[in-house]
Amino acid sequence: MNASGDFSLLIIVPAYNEEGAVGHVVREIRELLPQVAVLVVDDCSSDATADVAREAGARVLSLPTHLGLGGCVQAGYKLAFELGYEYVIRVDGDGQHDPQAVPRILDVLRESGCQMVIGSRYLHGRPEYTSLARGLGIVLFRLVLRPILGKWVYDPTSGFVGVNRQALAVFSRSFPLEYPEIEALVVLQRKAFRFEEVPCKTRPRRAGKSTITAVKSVYFILHVLLGVFVNILKYEGRRR
Repeated sequence: MNASGDFSLLIIVPAYNEEGAVGHVVREIRELLPQVAVLVVDDCSSDATADVAREAGARVLSLPTHLGLGGCVQAGYKLAFELGYEYVIRVDGDGQHDPQAVPRILDVLRESGCQMVIGSRYLHGRPEYTSLARGLGIVLFRLVLRPILGKWVYDPTSGFVGVNRQALAVFSRSFPLEYPEIEALVVLQRKAFRFEEVPCKTRPRRAGKSTITAVKSVYFILHVLLGVFVNILKYEGRRR
């Protein structure tokens, strides 16, 4: 993978047991952006995720043990940073993210100078494929994050995210392990980094089903709020 010139962008696709969707995701990205490298980070899947991704034309980083989403994404960030990439955009392996938004995310990263760009499902209202419970959780996180970040973030749980090399340097060293999207925003705030949102569309999963059940949704909210609180304490401690 070459990280120079027109090849400054790497697209990472974290995937765990996504053999039914990841091949289509990779082919869709490569058809739209044939000159851009695609790296599937296989989180020790028990199915054929890695083989399907390779057959579709992606490079594959196979993790020797299951790390969870945060660890999987961080592994991709760390490799991208070591290889010298300037920009990394994450596209989930379940097919819900439309890669048509990738050029828009990259343009905003380059032109705005901000460290992170979020592909937001909520800039133009509530998306079609989001449950009521998840929508209410997102409203709660918006309210919690508003005084911390100093601005509204409309889709704090979006995994469709682009980062530049400054953010990559931070996240390659330390990244929240579980449900990382919201805590990552607080980490950026501690570093005085900026983020922007651009509208994007979501689609139904191409295969499988979400692992976030009603019980896990409650755990998710409590876990993330605790992570946000810990990061605030770190920030206040550094200021003193």
